[in-house]
Amino acid sequence: MQKTNPKVIFSGETALYIHGLTDREYGRIEVTVPQGYNAVHLRKKKIQVRAQKEDLYKLGKTVVDSGYGNQIVVYDKERSVCDAVMNRKKMDVQTFQTVMKEYMSDTDRSLQVLIRYAEKLGIRDEMMKYVEVLT
Repeated sequence: MQKTNPKVIFSGETALYIHGLTDREYGRIEVTVPQGYNAVHLRKKKIQVRAQKEDLYKLGKTVVDSGYGNQIVVYDKERSVCDAVMNRKKMDVQTFQTVMKEYMSDTDRSLQVLIRYAEKLGIRDEMMKYVEVLT
């Protein structure tokens, strides 16, 4: 999909699953594109598409191995956790709790990056509640 749609970044529950922060397989693929990108063809394929301003669209963009020998573009763990906090009311409660616990117990986590992203996304205070309780 990313070969024909290079601006697509895997995000949301799809990114959380890719990073191993949840074992619950996502119901449908979630992606983020820059604002103004024509994503009608993706929506027709039942892909959940979120559009964001260019500066926030690039925040946390990284490349990982798909496990099948392909490189895929996905938001990093910290951005994915921020997205989970922003969308927690749309997520299953148990899935959200698992994501937060898995991230906080991850030895590769970066709380500095997490808080920096949370500031840029306007959710610093909300994120700090979870960080303080879980660390």
